[in-house]
Amino acid sequence: MQLTPLIAFHMSSAIAATVVGALTLWARRSGRPRPLLHRIAGYAFVLLMLGTAISALFIRDFRLPNWSGFTPIHLLVPVTLGGLGLSFSHLAHRRIDKHRSIMRKTYIGSCVVAGLFTLVPGRILGDLL
Repeated sequence: MQLTPLIAFHMSSAIAATVVGALTLWARRSGRPRPLLHRIAGYAFVLLMLGTAISALFIRDFRLPNWSGFTPIHLLVPVTLGGLGLSFSHLAHRRIDKHRSIMRKTYIGSCVVAGLFTLVPGRILGDLL
């Protein structure tokens, strides 16, 4: 697979979301909570994840096991979008514990686990390593 502008955008926003997401989680978990930093980084994380998920819909790979060019990793797109939407719903209803839980799971699943899948041979990052 070639590094097209779409894949470069997707990869850049995914890497940035991984870094910003870690910052967002750290800002709430540290000894002294930093709510302003958490809120700013949280909004940046959500925007980066939206860019990552939406751009993934336009990336097709017909070499791997697929269905019309969509591979199993594309299942993370609705999971990510659903997690972000549900998380904001919980936040709007002041269910902070549920918001926290869903955002942690979204970060781990959509950034960490998906990031590990990109390191397998045959993928751009996997081949670079």
